[in-house]
Amino acid sequence: MTTLLLSLLAAPEGNSGGMSILLFQMLAIGGVFYLLLIRPQSQARKKHAAMLQALKRGDDVTTAGGIIGKVKDLKDDRITIESGGTTLIVERSRIVRVGDTVAQGAAAQ
Repeated sequence: MTTLLLSLLAAPEGNSGGMSILLFQMLAIGGVFYLLLIRPQSQARKKHAAMLQALKRGDDVTTAGGIIGKVKDLKDDRITIESGGTTLIVERSRIVRVGDTVAQGAAAQ
């Protein structure tokens, strides 16, 4: 691809229309890639981070592994969850649902 671009850049002056079309197509592909992949993933990551920041004791949570429980204790990156008669310690990033709020795309992390 790099050699193609270099050969087009070194093309004679009469072929400037082909270069502008190629440049437009590459910019259009980059724009579509940004709008369909990068931007939605970034927004989902921000929503998940905001949901985790709002987490507090007593919240009902669901982990990425499907464990459902109540938050018993919060530390920096670890959360203690009480599920049934069991107490578990999980990473904060593994929480995908708080109450009825679901983090979009969080389960794919």
